[in-house]
Amino acid sequence: MSQSTTSPSQPQPAFLRNVGLLYAIRVLFWAHFFGAVMTQFFTEWGGLELSQVFDLNAWFMLCSFLLEVPTGAVADFFGRKVSLALGGLVAAGAALLYASEPSLGRFILAEAAMAVAFTLHSGADEALLYDSLKAAGNEAAGVRVLARLEACKLIGINLGTLAGAWIASTWGLAAPMRAYAVPAMAVTVLALFLREAPTGAVAATRGKYRKILTAGGRFFWSHPALRRLSLELAVTNALAWAIIWLYQPLLQQCGLPLKWFGVVHASACLAQVGFLAEVGRLTRWFGSRRRLLLVSTVVAGVAMLLLAWLRWLPLVLPLIVIAFAFSLPRVAIYSAQFNALIPSAERATVLSFGSMIRTLAIVVLNPLTGLMAKHSLALAFAVLGGLLTILPWWSRVEDDGKPVAG
Repeated sequence: MSQSTTSPSQPQPAFLRNVGLLYAIRVLFWAHFFGAVMTQFFTEWGGLELSQVFDLNAWFMLCSFLLEVPTGAVADFFGRKVSLALGGLVAAGAALLYASEPSLGRFILAEAAMAVAFTLHSGADEALLYDSLKAAGNEAAGVRVLARLEACKLIGINLGTLAGAWIASTWGLAAPMRAYAVPAMAVTVLALFLREAPTGAVAATRGKYRKILTAGGRFFWSHPALRRLSLELAVTNALAWAIIWLYQPLLQQCGLPLKWFGVVHASACLAQVGFLAEVGRLTRWFGSRRRLLLVSTVVAGVAMLLLAWLRWLPLVLPLIVIAFAFSLPRVAIYSAQFNALIPSAERATVLSFGSMIRTLAIVVLNPLTGLMAKHSLALAFAVLGGLLTILPWWSRVEDDGKPVAG
């Protein structure tokens, strides 16, 4: 197990170097050149049907769910630095495996390998960043610095998708996947220069499945408002998740050149950032988080319903951005509502249990969505949009956990 003899009570400014390195690692790890052309990569280059693409993503989510404990042990016993370095190395290998041959068997193995990479990074950079600030005597900057770390993720996604669409249009659909091996390997190199900080007060909630499943499940099922909200989020998030895989075939049907796919994806990411930046103002405008969730989910649902029938790019493009902006960022608003209903002592465990439910909902619903998309892209958008429009009215729970009046 990685140990340090440095006393956390004595500030160590040398640990501040970790901050810049971790920012760079987050940008590089999330520079997914393949993001803008994922569906085309699997269907056109890989020869898969769209339904199989959804099945593969469900497999990835299931692997991520099952690998949280084993990969968490790497950070626990060998240190977060080792976990981050291995994550970059495995991600590079997975990218090359994806692009080695258009084969379903190869893709299945590559999805499992990429899940290993993602779970090796999951929480490790945040924990090391926080503990580095604590060791440097600058713990008060934690919220601001962690927010910047999340911004680095969005920067990486946007830069990756913009560059990836151009790479694909120039060198072919497999080129962005091969190219991703470069920033992934750079992650490994940079991670070697990190300095392992003394373990601080941030405790990892993953790795204790029995406790999460028993204690978290017990509280979850005994709290009707929390149960209804959690199930609503799990289902609506799984429905909204499909837009990630459906918008690219839709753009293709509308005749948009491949090189512009990255611009659409980047615009959708920036729209999500804009939505989250205005959450406070929107909450005050609608009067409660609950009403904001209702409106945002319905708006996303209506946008997807319209995408089932429209094929005119001047309307399709803004509707795709709206569907992204009002659906995927809702997790942060639900999280705020959950925190208001959960006592501090049970918070980490119950939130982890809720995260498990969201992952499993995607595992279950993704194959069903894939079957609809295989039959008809319009059918998939219509069903998903209709459900997103209807389901939010079911929970009828306000911010304080009480039923909506009337």
